[in-house]
Amino acid sequence: MAPSADPVSRIVIENVAIATVDAHDTEYASGHLVVAGNRIESIGAGPAPQGLQNVVRRIDGTGHLATPGLINTHHHFYQWITRGMATDHNLFDWLVALYPTWARIDEPMVRAAAQGSLAMMARGGVTTAMDHHYVYPRGSGDLSGAIIGAARDMGVRFTLARGSMDRSVKDGGLPPDFAVETLDGALAGTEATIDAHHDASFDSMTQIAAAPCSPFSISTELLRQGAELARRKGVRMHTHGSETVEEEKFCHELFGMGPTDYFESTGWLGDDVWMAHCVHMNDSDIAAFARTGTGVAHCPSSNARLAAGIARVPDMLAAGVPVGLGVDGTASNESGELHTELRNALLINRLGAHREKALDARQALRLGTHGGARVLGRADQIGSLEPGKLADLVLWKLDTLAHASIADPVTALVFGAAAPVTLSLVNGKPVVEDNHLITADEDAIARATRDEARRLARITAGA
Repeated sequence: MAPSADPVSRIVIENVAIATVDAHDTEYASGHLVVAGNRIESIGAGPAPQGLQNVVRRIDGTGHLATPGLINTHHHFYQWITRGMATDHNLFDWLVALYPTWARIDEPMVRAAAQGSLAMMARGGVTTAMDHHYVYPRGSGDLSGAIIGAARDMGVRFTLARGSMDRSVKDGGLPPDFAVETLDGALAGTEATIDAHHDASFDSMTQIAAAPCSPFSISTELLRQGAELARRKGVRMHTHGSETVEEEKFCHELFGMGPTDYFESTGWLGDDVWMAHCVHMNDSDIAAFARTGTGVAHCPSSNARLAAGIARVPDMLAAGVPVGLGVDGTASNESGELHTELRNALLINRLGAHREKALDARQALRLGTHGGARVLGRADQIGSLEPGKLADLVLWKLDTLAHASIADPVTALVFGAAAPVTLSLVNGKPVVEDNHLITADEDAIARATRDEARRLARITAGA
């Protein structure tokens, strides 16, 4: 009898340390991974099974750690072309300083900035990216399409949180009047983006969330109707919440309650919601997030850059709140890399007396992988290395000078210097090889982002 046809191409990785980040934190000191098409087919200790058909590539993973691909849960790509500005400001002053510049972005600028942001993350082990884009100046072009196109070309899995603002300076908000949308315009733009781009399938490469920006830039009605729209369309919801003490004061003065109670009053707590930052949360707030399953995108570097404070991540995790990691916009985290956030999350949450056990290396890795998958509503598809899940994974090189004397590979990855990426697979396809993007020209992206940053500066100076 002739052997049965087996058209699925396989990649076999052997002799590799593996941190699966599954429910049991299963790890293998030396194991194998088999990728079949865009799925993980098998994983375990020792060599791969014998007799595998259509193996197109075999990789010796000696000296490497395999982990799930990193998942970014909060970002603002457009800020790539305004890095290094207002470096000594708190959040409100920083926003006031930068909104006049951001209000003049256009489609070529946004596409170049998205390419820069995506390239930096992908090169550092991110396989699922997310962008919260909320600045849609009049006549600026198809900004959502530009961002989605950049992610598609880069080959990364992507969630666009289609943001919006309808509270400008004249209404007591922070953005300039010409940088905001009307209520109806924001809702219509969000629905059109969902209809055009959202893919709810298991192996989806592009998903959309509804994402009004923040309490001080949106009306209560935009929050309420935005939640209704998202749930009618079956998409997730994202916004900024409890980032600063000024926001807490703003909500009490304007709405007579704190941010969490205000969000709950407008339909913005639930297991289909995640919020960025959540720095200033009391016990009641954390309990509300845990009770409703509301997620958090923890952005430690940005919070430090803007002196916003330290989020109570260990307390959130203890209460059962889903928590992932976020780069945040590169105007408040100029490195633009998520793998450095593993280390920063761990170190910043240990600040203070007797907090040496606040977070450990494996908890930090979980935040950047499985935690992010939970926050994006995709934990059954990505975020851990398990048979049947999508083949989004990273091989980190840990046998160089930077890590070679650290015996435990997870400790080396999280506590040590940023590790080179030997291979990054997204949907079973290589995106990074030997620490370089293979889906994009890094030098060309650097030139384009520099040119667009200069053009934006000229436009702003002449305004």
